[in-house]
Amino acid sequence: MVRATLIQIDNYGPWTVTPEPRRETDLQALQARLYADLCASFGAHDAVVFFSRFDNVVAFTEGVGTDAHRSVQRSINNRYPVTVSMAVADGASPRDAVGRVSSLIQDEGSAQDADRVARLVSDIDGGSDVQVGHFDIEEATERYVDEIDAYGCQLLVGRAGLALMESMWERDAVSFFVGGDNYITVAPSLDKDDYAEVIGEVEEETDVELKVGVGESRTPADAGMQAKHCLERSRNGGGRVEFY
Repeated sequence: MVRATLIQIDNYGPWTVTPEPRRETDLQALQARLYADLCASFGAHDAVVFFSRFDNVVAFTEGVGTDAHRSVQRSINNRYPVTVSMAVADGASPRDAVGRVSSLIQDEGSAQDADRVARLVSDIDGGSDVQVGHFDIEEATERYVDEIDAYGCQLLVGRAGLALMESMWERDAVSFFVGGDNYITVAPSLDKDDYAEVIGEVEEETDVELKVGVGESRTPADAGMQAKHCLERSRNGGGRVEFY
């Protein structure tokens, strides 16, 4: 089982234009501050948080119970001009867990329902180890960052990332862009051949080479650190797929 949490800003679309449209730079700053707060709050519990679409934030929260979620939610709602609702659930795979938390929060009402405020719903029972893969692009700086324009590089990283996300989604994993040329995947227990196959599919579709470090541990934070160390091993002469 894998535990996921969906954090959704309540009635956000209407709020951004009430009483009149708000400046986009102010909204971007609000979203960035909220994401940073969520990272710090859940990170203190060894969870990992991904900005996803900013008004909908996805976290993997193995070992974080309902009371801890309520504490994070209360702190956010007391300090921001918007409120957030949360759903937390265990699933058979990361894909299943994200599907379950999405359904739970949708059952509470529309994201733009003014009457749905600060809901917290959970469906949790157990837990298990979490597998995390940390991908980056082979020699991204030398091949792309130092050679092509910044927007062209953004497009290339985005195309490779989309191919990666789709390929991992087919394997019941979920993947998120985390900056630079890096993507992090939360996966069921895939093996080295699975990751090699994914890397091959992405390269065939986009002509971009990836490498990955993979960790597996009781908490997402520990698994993520293992993956980072394995990725460093790959960068320093190891294989394109390195397991902890």
